[in-house]
Amino acid sequence: MTFELQDDYIELFKLLKVLDLVDSGAQAKMIVADGYVTRNGEVETRKRAKIISGDIIEIADATIEVK
Repeated sequence: MTFELQDDYIELFKLLKVLDLVDSGAQAKMIVADGYVTRNGEVETRKRAKIISGDIIEIADATIEVK
């Protein structure tokens, strides 16, 4: 799937919430902290990591291309 940025960046947990990949912001933060999310092929554990255009986020079966 593709996500189009409206600003310069979006925080990782907010991206997961906006795309309805989680039920709540708290769940998004927990999933990130537990190491279930990768950013550009590397595990990302920072909940507030600034996701920018060109990043590829993977969580479970979902791959998100940020533009």
